[in-house]
Amino acid sequence: MKDLIERAVQKFNAKALADEKLQKELDGVERKIVIECRDGPKYNFALRGRQIGPVNEGPLDGAEVTIISDIATLTALLKKEMGPMKAYATGKLKIKASLEDVLRLRKLF
Repeated sequence: MKDLIERAVQKFNAKALADEKLQKELDGVERKIVIECRDGPKYNFALRGRQIGPVNEGPLDGAEVTIISDIATLTALLKKEMGPMKAYATGKLKIKASLEDVLRLRKLF
């Protein structure tokens, strides 16, 4: 799972470096993010300076964004086998964050 998250973070970071619109969206934004696998470990990382990383294992106090799902759903999302809207609509994905943060991080999935 960690490898998939790290690859998604790398893609997000590459896009953030190349996409001026995304850069403007991310200007001055700092967020602590946790991914909770219901049937596995928790991962955390920070969005800072228009970049995400590094990915660490474990919980994180004071996270502004929490993504909750199971390993199968997260794997399908990260492999682009399932869309985030479908996962969210079916209750397989829960996100505790502001709408603005959800829209910002949609590019991660």
